[in-house]
Amino acid sequence: MQVRPLSIPGALEITPKQHGDSRGLFLEWYRADQLEELIGHRFGLAQVNLSVSARGVVRGIHFASVPPGQAKYVTCVSGRVLDVVVDVRIGSPTFGTWQGVVLDDLDRRAVYVPEGLGHGFCAMSDSATVTYLCSTPYAPEREHAVNAFDAELGIDWRTADVTSSDRDAQAPSLAQARRAGILPGYAECTAYIDGLCAAGLPQPR
Repeated sequence: MQVRPLSIPGALEITPKQHGDSRGLFLEWYRADQLEELIGHRFGLAQVNLSVSARGVVRGIHFASVPPGQAKYVTCVSGRVLDVVVDVRIGSPTFGTWQGVVLDDLDRRAVYVPEGLGHGFCAMSDSATVTYLCSTPYAPEREHAVNAFDAELGIDWRTADVTSSDRDAQAPSLAQARRAGILPGYAECTAYIDGLCAAGLPQPR
């Protein structure tokens, strides 16, 4: 696999090696040992989500309170999406910035989103199926969102015809979320991840 760090520290783009012939193809989409070697700690797989979206549907920007937060390993198994990582960690040197990665069923890239970062995507094909592995289960009381169309963030979703859920459309701006005290702190997120790293990697089975 090929690994490219994104501009937001901790986030990774991962491109698997595909093996194809006349029958089709095979790839290792997720390898716990390789991911854990990259991030320096165990990825505690707790939940797997799958969503199907029509063209122009935007989901996000979502994040969870830290600790424990929720790390995600995201790919698009059918269709094409613009996957976006947003730094919502107060005090981060890249606070308020974002980076987009195209995920599709051709290159079959994945994006790793560590605890404390915001995440969302926009469907760029008539139908797009996205699946993501989560380090912690869904907990409504810890889940938050910032508005995907916040002018301060200035995310280019690459299409003018977009739609989102009522919840996402009513999400606060980054500034409003900061004033409400729901954004995670960079120091707190760093300390939490450092603690995971200090616990060590799992022993080979």
